[in-house]
Amino acid sequence: MRDQFLVEVDSEEITDLAELNRLFTAWTETVYHRRIHSETGQPPIDRWLAGAPFPQPTPAQLREAFRWGEHRTVTKTATVSLLGNTYNVDPALVGRKVELVFDPFDLTEIEVRFQNRPFGLAVPHQMARHAHPKARPETSTAELQPATGIDYLRLIDTARTTELGRQINYTAFLPDQPGGEQ
Repeated sequence: MRDQFLVEVDSEEITDLAELNRLFTAWTETVYHRRIHSETGQPPIDRWLAGAPFPQPTPAQLREAFRWGEHRTVTKTATVSLLGNTYNVDPALVGRKVELVFDPFDLTEIEVRFQNRPFGLAVPHQMARHAHPKARPETSTAELQPATGIDYLRLIDTARTTELGRQINYTAFLPDQPGGEQ
């Protein structure tokens, strides 16, 4: 990605994220997926498709996979603290060590778990911080290579758009045609 795609990105020519995503998709589908990989000896798309069908995680499973957790001991007043915030928890947990499971970008909703079982939500009592300090938006630290003068990504995007246009059967949209609209 760094050696083949990012070196071709001209940040002065790309006006928004949607355009960058379109160019990346074109490059991925037209170049990367079709080139023979030096280690596997086959194009990445062929290797990927050989493993089909693929299990699809549910939105709840994806959300759970990216949540963070920290352990805290519940105080005598049935509260726990996390990053300067104080939360009320079930009084039955006083003195016990619990796991607080949360989205690092939203500390207003904390799930309490005791012995790996859900034990309700921690209710915010005093909020000083709404996001984990380590949950920062990703920033690129890669150094960009000098431009070649050829707009390689636009050439790939044009080729992909042309290829996609040939794949669409426009006659199927005409009335009174086999497979067309009635």
